[in-house]
Amino acid sequence: MGKIYKRLTAALVSAVLISGISPLCAFADQPYDSYNYDRWGDAVPSQAGYTTDRTVSGYDLDIGTFSSPSDIFCSHDRLFYIADKGNDRVVVLNEDMTEAVKIYDSFTMPDGSKTKLNKPTGVCVSAENGNIYIADTENSRILIADTDGNVVREITKPDSEIYDSKKTFLPQKVTVDKAGNVYVVLGNITTGAAMFAPDGGFMGFYGANRVEATAERVRNYIRNIFMSEEKRSRRTRSVPTGITNFDIDGDFVFTCTSSSSQTTDTVKKLNAAGKNIFADMEMTFGDFTPMYDTSQNKVLAPAIVDIDIAEDGNINCLDYTTGRVFQYDEDCNLLFITGTLARQTGGFEQVSALESLDGKLYVTDNVKNNITVFKETSFGKAVHKAAALYNEGRYEESLEPWYDVLRRDGNYHRAHVGIASALLRKGDYRGAMKYAKLADAGRTYNKAFEGWRSEFLKAHLGQIIAGIAVFAVLLTAAVRTVRRKRKGKETDGK
Repeated sequence: MGKIYKRLTAALVSAVLISGISPLCAFADQPYDSYNYDRWGDAVPSQAGYTTDRTVSGYDLDIGTFSSPSDIFCSHDRLFYIADKGNDRVVVLNEDMTEAVKIYDSFTMPDGSKTKLNKPTGVCVSAENGNIYIADTENSRILIADTDGNVVREITKPDSEIYDSKKTFLPQKVTVDKAGNVYVVLGNITTGAAMFAPDGGFMGFYGANRVEATAERVRNYIRNIFMSEEKRSRRTRSVPTGITNFDIDGDFVFTCTSSSSQTTDTVKKLNAAGKNIFADMEMTFGDFTPMYDTSQNKVLAPAIVDIDIAEDGNINCLDYTTGRVFQYDEDCNLLFITGTLARQTGGFEQVSALESLDGKLYVTDNVKNNITVFKETSFGKAVHKAAALYNEGRYEESLEPWYDVLRRDGNYHRAHVGIASALLRKGDYRGAMKYAKLADAGRTYNKAFEGWRSEFLKAHLGQIIAGIAVFAVLLTAAVRTVRRKRKGKETDGK
């Protein structure tokens, strides 16, 4: 009987261990370990928000291999446009990426002549007019065409005093806002994106990055003050890094830079006036700790090569250095880290562009010449549900989803932040202080403490006043007693 009991106990323990381990092994087929960052900024294991769904190649679509796909864009009618740079074409895929619905390798000019693309590196489609905008790099132009392939307009090198005539016109990426203004990233320009009016007129530059105030640059600035004009003219000027890519969400333009030496303006959120909403916020995009490359014997800092604003407002950043997608919510809280540099499915050799649709992520690799599709996990859906409710201002409704996230991953930092903020707005100041402390959210903790202190004073004000009054009476009585004793001693001494 004792042996049977021991065997049953061992079997039960094994079953419990297996059931506990299974969630951790659910995504073991990925070529990377899923992780996130805790309140101290240390990398910790975490549940995956996305898992690899599949990869899509030109062979799968029966259109021949892709060659250095450099950009991907999802249009308002849910079609994917691929700038197939090496093949001098733009490929249009259906929303399931199971069929190529159109291939643009030549266009018809207004005079009826034909024109071909030459190494296109960027593409987008206007939701307002339906036109396709192509950064036709080696032809030094932005080509604007309708969906039938008829050219509506060409944008070429501006003839303007603002534009340096010595600079060639090398468009890399293009986007268009709802007013029809065209923004162009130029490969040899660091003064921001070139901005053109709907009619193609040059309007100037928009959203230039700031020059990072390093110690060396501060020293050079001070030296320049005391230098002669002649010496100052011979010195090398500090210039900002250029914009690498951008995305538009409503009235805001989001930009990124792939410079691994830049720590300011890595990601920006620009309003209509060109002011960076993120400028005064202390944020890190990409890994907190830069990756050390043993083959090059140097530290490789994050280099954000593309940025995508999802339908739910989440910010997806593609890091060229690590081949990872870093996803943030609207307040720039880190949600998930997906992907890596690897040859296996789910990894990349050289990432080039990023897009999202219906909770899926699409990443192009211009060495593997394919598109990797990532889908949400159940944990990812739970986090996105909680974050969406919170961002909509439905704080009390977001509480249970945030608790569900913590039940799945007790170390998930964003859940602590969400619960603390939701409890604060609900008026549960003690609970807010508890979770704010776990999240190391100082501002939230201070607000919760102020609320708790105010409630405490209101609830116990009468007792506090009575206590102060009693203390004052006792103190007065004690002082009088001490004085009488002193006078008594002085009388006896006389």
